[in-house]
Amino acid sequence: MTSQDTDGPETVAAARRSKITPEREREFFDAVLDQIRECGYESVTMDGVAASARCSKSTLYRQWKTKPQFVVAALRANSRARFAGIDTGSLAEDLRRTARAAGEWAGMDTRLLQALGHAMTQDVELRQALRETLVEPEIAALREILRRGVERGEVAAGNPALEYVPAQMFGVLRIRPVVEGEYADPAYMVRFVEAAVLPALGLAR
Repeated sequence: MTSQDTDGPETVAAARRSKITPEREREFFDAVLDQIRECGYESVTMDGVAASARCSKSTLYRQWKTKPQFVVAALRANSRARFAGIDTGSLAEDLRRTARAAGEWAGMDTRLLQALGHAMTQDVELRQALRETLVEPEIAALREILRRGVERGEVAAGNPALEYVPAQMFGVLRIRPVVEGEYADPAYMVRFVEAAVLPALGLAR
């Protein structure tokens, strides 16, 4: 009996995936996310991604059977908490730094969220992957920043504004392009925090 006879489908799939280096996989993921930002989810095709990544379409299909599977894998590989590690010892300064960090990636991530908007309502796994990569890590890090501020006594634990800070931060990132036609850059986000978030928490500018 040969090894091919004893290997199950998962083993064969893993062997195929192992032929692609992490660096090459990263190129594939970057190519599909860039195309989504530029063209929208519905306009992206495996042919187009293959051309951008300079590979054959069959290479992509061997790794990811469908476009949604490919996009979900790309989103999960792109997961990172940009707010993690922000800890200046001051809640007000932590929130300013969070605002700057949010503004630095606002264009990239906001475009991605906008481009995936309709597709998310149709595909549960895609919606969950987007939350896991772009939303939940940042909310968790932001809540940790707020928790430390409460522990230091900078803001009262019962302050009703604490609950709404994540929604404020993410909301302004999404809505500014709609209302003003511009992304919320770092300077705008810092002004927003100083004008709306800090006063609500009872913190001086």
